[in-house]
Amino acid sequence: MSRLRQGWIAGGLGLFAVLATPASSGAQAPGAAQWQAWGGNAASTRYSPLDQITAENFKDLEVAWLWRADNYSPDAESLLRATPIYAEGKLFSVAGSRRTVVAIDPATGETLWMFREPETKRWHDSMRKDYGKGVAYDVVDGRGRIYVVTPAFFLHALDAETGRPIANFGTNGTVDLLDNLGPWPHDREDGYPPEVGYITNSSPPIVVNGVVVIGNSHEQGYYQTRQENVPGNVLAYDGRSGKHLWTFNVIPKPGEFGHDTWKTDAWKHTGNISAWAPLSADLERGIVYVPTDPPTIDYFGGFRAGDNLFATSILALDAKTGRRVWHFQTVHHDIWNYDNPHAPQLVDITVAGRLIPALVQVTKQGWAFVFNRVTGEPVWPIEERAVPQSDVPGEHTSPTQPFPTRPAPFELQGITTDDLVDYTPALRARALQVVSRFRLGPLFNPPAVQGANGLEAAIHCPGANGGANIPGGSAIDPESGILYVASTKACSAPRLVPGTSIDSLSNVQWVSVGPGGVGGVDGLPLLKPPYGRITAIDLNTGEHLWWIPNGDTPESIKNNPGLAGVALPRTGAGAHATAMVTRTLLIYGEGRGGRPLLHAVDKRTGAELATVEIPGQTMTAPMTFFHEGSQYILSAIGGGDVRGALVALRLPK
Repeated sequence: MSRLRQGWIAGGLGLFAVLATPASSGAQAPGAAQWQAWGGNAASTRYSPLDQITAENFKDLEVAWLWRADNYSPDAESLLRATPIYAEGKLFSVAGSRRTVVAIDPATGETLWMFREPETKRWHDSMRKDYGKGVAYDVVDGRGRIYVVTPAFFLHALDAETGRPIANFGTNGTVDLLDNLGPWPHDREDGYPPEVGYITNSSPPIVVNGVVVIGNSHEQGYYQTRQENVPGNVLAYDGRSGKHLWTFNVIPKPGEFGHDTWKTDAWKHTGNISAWAPLSADLERGIVYVPTDPPTIDYFGGFRAGDNLFATSILALDAKTGRRVWHFQTVHHDIWNYDNPHAPQLVDITVAGRLIPALVQVTKQGWAFVFNRVTGEPVWPIEERAVPQSDVPGEHTSPTQPFPTRPAPFELQGITTDDLVDYTPALRARALQVVSRFRLGPLFNPPAVQGANGLEAAIHCPGANGGANIPGGSAIDPESGILYVASTKACSAPRLVPGTSIDSLSNVQWVSVGPGGVGGVDGLPLLKPPYGRITAIDLNTGEHLWWIPNGDTPESIKNNPGLAGVALPRTGAGAHATAMVTRTLLIYGEGRGGRPLLHAVDKRTGAELATVEIPGQTMTAPMTFFHEGSQYILSAIGGGDVRGALVALRLPK
């Protein structure tokens, strides 16, 4: 166990919906599960037991249909980041910056119904409009329900057959989540006043034995210039009535566990600590697992001395009561933007002959933290080790950070000159010249003030977009206990500057606008390859089994004039691979910035078995389902002529 450090007026909600022909229920393959949650199931494994698509026939996959999501957004730059669910013989997803809910015929791609929330200032102000990852599903009184949380921070319950709001849920099918977040008054149309704070949402809720549990999101912390914000408290509602059940304070109040990890009165006004990544749950035990992110201001925490529970933590909560069952803080006093970016994943493993109900959390730091999901005890020791201390005036870094002893890191940690590109002596010399302006160091290298000691910034690796992250994340095979985690070798170099130099109203000593980059060398990445990879880890032993690059070497590297005549390794794309696992295969797309391909991989060896072309790059986690005799693979795609779409593949009829 970790230590302590560690009415909307009736009719006002418009239903812009129409039912086309009723969807076929579609017989499910014997023993095959439906994909009824963002991660496939409440355990977020991204696993399916379907086995119609195999190593032998994967190459024969063809596009069954393409559903255009870009028709659902007025924003030309909007991306589709959703993973649909499959239930009751239909697909359900969200699309566009209004987070329109849609039901789709799985066989044809025909839109069956849609629901769109009316416009409000709260929606206009949301910075996460096109970040919607999907919806949740449950059966209430014998009928299916779809739950969605919108950018305006409303919860809607819809009938799965018709798309109509459930009249006796909340107020005409809607709950205003700001009513229960905390004591701050708000306007139903406008939300919170700017001086109070701001909150929105990006991930679907999760339903745990009839309880709908809600996460949230804020503005990216590296753009913030003020200490004040509202916290991302976790909310829960009765799935039948919409009645509020509990609120868990992610910043503990006086008398609550963890309050003494806030050494000043910053707990009164500091916010964030969002639960922005998808949630997971142990349905048998009624426990919901919540990953969190840092407090306000990602790269400076001088005004919030202490370890700052429950920031950058894993929270295990009783779904009925909201009572804390256990927690573990993966970063103390986080000033690296090391939020836990992926749903905790649940799997039963056997370690030294002992069956353990486990939870694994993959992180930006390049670690897989593994716990007994019932007790919170680490499966293998996690050590508190001394880390570098900040030289930024006013900062209060933690003297130690938690280091898992097993599994080993799956990505580069820290940066030295040995990690720099060295295809040729000339490239290495230029790389050394680039980093001479920066402070290099190990994992948890603290941010620096721009210009201090004659340096531009400090580099920390992995950075804000490195390690494991939400576009790729990981998948687990529950039959073998093997974790497949996608990661990138990406670093950050935030430049701290006085808050008032960015915002005249800032009350923060130091801020950084953006996570900060270092740049490459002559059109090449600064570091040695691989740039993106997938690593297979046996959770029964903690051992790495194999790793493979994410796809091939990008054309921009193959054709770089400075590399003429150089024998290049297979570098992989510098993107997060988007993976899932079935009974027969590990399947992945190369992600945003990769090629428009799906790969089939041998789960045991990592050997590539086949590839198929798709109409665009994969944007987020794919899914699979069985409908009317066929197994489908479905993925959100984008890039090129396709701004945002769902593509469904199946074997020839």
